[in-house]
Amino acid sequence: MHLYNSLCSEETQTRIVALSVSAAKGCSKQNVAQVEVIEGHGIKGDAHAGDWHRQVSLLAKESIDKVNAEGLALKPGQLAENITTQGIELSQLEIGTKLLLGDEVLLEITQLGKECHQPCAIYYQLGYCIMPKEGIFAKVVKGGILKVSDQIIIE
Repeated sequence: MHLYNSLCSEETQTRIVALSVSAAKGCSKQNVAQVEVIEGHGIKGDAHAGDWHRQVSLLAKESIDKVNAEGLALKPGQLAENITTQGIELSQLEIGTKLLLGDEVLLEITQLGKECHQPCAIYYQLGYCIMPKEGIFAKVVKGGILKVSDQIIIE
């Protein structure tokens, strides 16, 4: 079975449902309609951009929905992810996998999950946080403009 077929939902288009940025680390991100993604750097204006392996963070809307089913009302960006996706099991991707977003942005997965250095507000409400388990991180191989609703293709 092709990787794309096994990790993408048949009935849901694989797409970007939200783009989020923040000027400071450690806080929720603000949703925007489009972003400029800079090769080897990350999203212009986002605090996590830079010359390192976690230039862009991604989290599936399905992960947010799972947390919301436990009584929260989180929106995309509130878990500090840059790109909220729909239709891809992000946590099942492997390091080195490339994602084509929109017509031109190419990301390479560099890290699955992360260590929480201190518990966040979500942790105190639920006893766990979803981003360390289901969030992924990538570096920008090729930059460009991304818009909400752009398609995502696993290469």
